[in-house]
Amino acid sequence: MRTALLIIALAAASFAHAQSSYPSRAVRLVVPFPAGSTPDIVGRALGQKLAEAWGQPVVVDNRPGAGANIGTAEVARAAPDGYTLLIGSNGPIAINKALYANLPFDPDKDLKPLSLLAAAPQILAVHPSVPANDLKQLVEYARAHPDKLSYGSVGSGSASHLTMELFKSQARVSLVHVPYKGFPPVVTDLLSGQLHATFAIVPAVLPQIRAGKLKGLAVTSETRTALAPDIATVSEQGFPRFDATAWQGLLSPAGIPPDVAESISRETQKIMQLREVRELLGKQGFEVIGSSPQFFEAFIRAEREKWTRVVRETGAKAE
Repeated sequence: MRTALLIIALAAASFAHAQSSYPSRAVRLVVPFPAGSTPDIVGRALGQKLAEAWGQPVVVDNRPGAGANIGTAEVARAAPDGYTLLIGSNGPIAINKALYANLPFDPDKDLKPLSLLAAAPQILAVHPSVPANDLKQLVEYARAHPDKLSYGSVGSGSASHLTMELFKSQARVSLVHVPYKGFPPVVTDLLSGQLHATFAIVPAVLPQIRAGKLKGLAVTSETRTALAPDIATVSEQGFPRFDATAWQGLLSPAGIPPDVAESISRETQKIMQLREVRELLGKQGFEVIGSSPQFFEAFIRAEREKWTRVVRETGAKAE
């Protein structure tokens, strides 16, 4: 019995040392979207600074597909030791549970929120062939031509998808949804005229709007964005209290040791306040946040209630 107790004590001491020395090896940061996407930009900015702070590699691993469910499920099934982390966003964390009948993970039970990293408004961009220069004209045209206009999103359950579904419901119009795996192909098809519209994070479409290749009709935040102050909000154009931002956060598998979770969150919050990080993400249209785990958990609950209601009211489906 003494031998058994000694073994248990040594194992406990070894485990405690392993946690106190976290991280002692490379950390994998899963981004369930393609390279070059906005979640990828946020993930790489954070990963680089975490690697510098920890003195260990942080490897960004892009795992896109199925509305970000593939990469998110992979993290949900990973060992809860702090060596696999996730850049989560609206879709897989707050929307997909209501949208998909058989989600391969439960965001409530399988994932631990660590920090809300950043949030950004979206712009409603349309191809120049669409005969509308504001929301009123777009709604009039869409009502007169139901299902003639198509819109692209970065996948079922994404902010770009559900934001348009919310707008369609409030405006009482019908547009055809075409899901993609990221904004680059959405913008490419929008520029070519194969698509008519999209809700996209500001930097994804603003250069083309400024060049006259696309038209920017509205922004989804409560107030105008400093990056495009000449574009009116959705609320200003007849849809009060319309607020739909795209956000990114850091999560881990549930069951992560509390001290490791606290260490990761604390370091992340420090990094998100760095001037170079705020400037980099600010140019991408993001409001940098870097919250506590408790704030992020409450934020996710509010977002889930909001978008679950939208899914039910609009009848949105995964495609």
